[in-house]
Amino acid sequence: MNLHEYQAKELLKKYNVPVQEGFACSTPQEAEEAYRTIKTTYGSSFAVVKAQIHAGGRGKGKIRETGINGVKVAKSLEEVSDFATKILGGTLVTIQTGEAGKVVNKIYVAQDMYYDGPTERKEFYLSILLDRSNGQNVIMYSTEGGMDIEEVAHNTPEKIFKEWVYPGGGLNGYQARKIAFNLGLSGEAFKNMTKFVTNLYNAYIGLDCAMLEINPLFKAADDKIVAVDCKMGLDDNSLMRHPDLAQLRDISEEDPTEVEAGKYNLNFVKLDGNVGCMVNGAGLAMATMDMIKLSGGEPANFLDVGGTANATTVEAGFRIIMKDPKVKAILINIFGGIVRCDRVAQGVIDAYKNMGNIEIPIIVRLQGTNAEEAKKLIDESGLKVQSAILLSEAAALVNQAVSAA
Repeated sequence: MNLHEYQAKELLKKYNVPVQEGFACSTPQEAEEAYRTIKTTYGSSFAVVKAQIHAGGRGKGKIRETGINGVKVAKSLEEVSDFATKILGGTLVTIQTGEAGKVVNKIYVAQDMYYDGPTERKEFYLSILLDRSNGQNVIMYSTEGGMDIEEVAHNTPEKIFKEWVYPGGGLNGYQARKIAFNLGLSGEAFKNMTKFVTNLYNAYIGLDCAMLEINPLFKAADDKIVAVDCKMGLDDNSLMRHPDLAQLRDISEEDPTEVEAGKYNLNFVKLDGNVGCMVNGAGLAMATMDMIKLSGGEPANFLDVGGTANATTVEAGFRIIMKDPKVKAILINIFGGIVRCDRVAQGVIDAYKNMGNIEIPIIVRLQGTNAEEAKKLIDESGLKVQSAILLSEAAALVNQAVSAA
C-alpha cells in the first residue's frame, strides 16, 4: 500500500526522523493559511507547493490543464494561491503515470529548506528495501541525490553504495557511521546523519515497510539532516498488525478494477494486453501469461481467483475482465486441486447469462477435480464458450481468437 508524502512524513516523525515540515491542503484557502503559518514559524517568505499523487517525477511532470510543474517554489502568498489553484484538480502527467496522468486532490505546502548558513548544502539519496537475493534488508545510498537514481546507477554506478542489514539483528552503529562517512560528512553533520539513518531504519522495520525512499535526503546549511521528500510503501500483508495505517489508504489513487477485485479477495493486476485471463494460483497464472504471449497475444491482466473460488467470485472476476475494452478474448485456465472445476464452470455460465450478449471468444481449460463434469456443464450450456483439455489446445484457440480480432 503506497502512501502520500505528507502521510509518510507524519509517520517518520513518530520515529524521531527529521522531516521538511508542511501541511496537506485540499483548497487554495487552506494553502494560503499553511503559508502564513510557515512564514510565521520559520521566518521565510519561501514555501514549496507539491502535488500529492502516488507517483514519482512530480517536479518534472506537468499539470495537463495548466502546463505548470507538479512541484513549485512560491515566494509570496499570491504565488502560493496561484500555484494551488493551478495544481489542485488538475491531471499531473509524469514519467511514472504515463499519458493518463493522475488527478491531484491534495497538495503539500512545505517549509523552505534552502536557507543560508555556515556550511554547504548537499542533497543525497537513500532508500531501504528487501534484497530477496540474499534475504536481507539493504540500504542503498548515494551522494547524487535529488535526481533519478536510475540515471545515477547507469551513468556513474560507482556512486551507488549498499549496506546490507540482517533483519533479525537491526542496524549496527558502525554501519550507520559507515554510511555517513561514505557520504563525505564530518562533524555535526556526521553525527546527525548516523542518528537519521538509525531512526529511519527503525521506522522501516516498525511500520512494516516494503520500501522507504528519501530523495533528496538533505544536509541543510546548519548541518541538519532532513527528509525533504519521502516515498513509502507498506507491506499489505502486515496491515493486520497496523489497523491505523490501513486507514491511510487512498483508493482514488488506485486502479478502480483492482479495488473492486479486492472486495472479492481476488488477486488482480491490470495490464495492457488484449487477452484476459482467469487462473487459480500465481504460478499457473504466470505460465498462462507466458502461453498467451507465445500464442501471439498479450495478457490484459493477471487474475488469480485462489483456491477457494466459487461461482460468485468467478462471476465477479469475469465481470472485471470484461470492463477492459482492449480485451479481445478471455482464457480461463483452472487446475482443480482445492477448487472444484464444476464450480468454476458454473460461475462462467452464470456470468455469461447475467451479462447478456458477449461477443468476444471465451476459451475455458479445466483440469483436475470434477473436470469432466465441468466440461459437460459448459458443452451443454448452449453458450459460445470453447472448452479445452490440453494446454496446447487452449493455446491454439487463443491464437485463433487473437488472429481473428
